[in-house]
Amino acid sequence: MTFELIPLKSLDDQIRFVPTGSTVSMTCSPNKTIEDTLDLCERLGNYGFSTIPHLAARMVEGEAHVDQILARITGLGIRKVLFIGGDAEPHGPFTDAAAFLRSFLDRKPDIDVVGIGSYPDGHSTIPDDALVAALLEKQELIAAAGLEGYMSTQMCFDHQKIGSWLADRRSAGVTLPCHLGVPGAVDRTRLLTISMRLGIGTSARYLKKNRTSVLRLLSPGGYNPNKLIAPLSKRATELGITGVHCFTFNAVDTTEDWRQKTLAGLEC
Repeated sequence: MTFELIPLKSLDDQIRFVPTGSTVSMTCSPNKTIEDTLDLCERLGNYGFSTIPHLAARMVEGEAHVDQILARITGLGIRKVLFIGGDAEPHGPFTDAAAFLRSFLDRKPDIDVVGIGSYPDGHSTIPDDALVAALLEKQELIAAAGLEGYMSTQMCFDHQKIGSWLADRRSAGVTLPCHLGVPGAVDRTRLLTISMRLGIGTSARYLKKNRTSVLRLLSPGGYNPNKLIAPLSKRATELGITGVHCFTFNAVDTTEDWRQKTLAGLEC
């Protein structure tokens, strides 16, 4: 399981709960910079974690900036990266992940794995057929570069919808392994606190795109990640699900407690 972390002050307290040797995925906040994301990857790497920086296309200022990002990634010895479009207003010529990915891969980076985002619940501004075409385009770019790739899903709480979406994508020719995006064990108070810290503008954009998901997390009785993972685990081989990308919202302590209890239950 990959632990997704957010660049907030709460990260300092939560790092100690990340299991030794884990893979951590560091988000790229619209309120910060890609360099901030890479700074945190350097810090986490010094703790012995394998890091995956999120690289948001809309936060890239131009071709010279691509060179700088690649040089920093190479210098840090990072082997895996995750490309997203991002929610920020474009800082330069890149408005989508595919264009940025093409520019990045044209430089023949010394990396092993490229991850890309995907949307089982759809996207508020991008038609579904365009999302399929973009997945296929990015898949082709990764394959042409001779690199390993995967797609990481955004939050969706309907396991049947995820299963149908994956089956449709497989029929459309998408062969990339899937890392299932699953929120960790997050209590409502912490989620609301983090949402406020992310900023009203960012939170509003996120809520607009993920209203159903947020309401599910905030519903009485909370949310249990197993209700999503268990049904899909039975179809993992069929659907090409090879890992879990956990949105911890920096609630690593409760998320790791849930993970350990779930693993213990499987061993019984």
